[in-house]
Amino acid sequence: MRSTKGKPVAKRDLPQKICATCARPFSWRKKWARDWESVRYCSDKCRAASQ
Repeated sequence: MRSTKGKPVAKRDLPQKICATCARPFSWRKKWARDWESVRYCSDKCRAASQ
């Protein structure tokens, strides 16, 4: 993730969410850049456990 000035953002400043299954916080990842709004789970394990 890059700031508005094009510089990389520090890891501590990345957006966070709470996992819907384990209730732990997880941070933004580059692979989620396109669909960050729809990400609900921190891992495949939590996604599988919710179903």
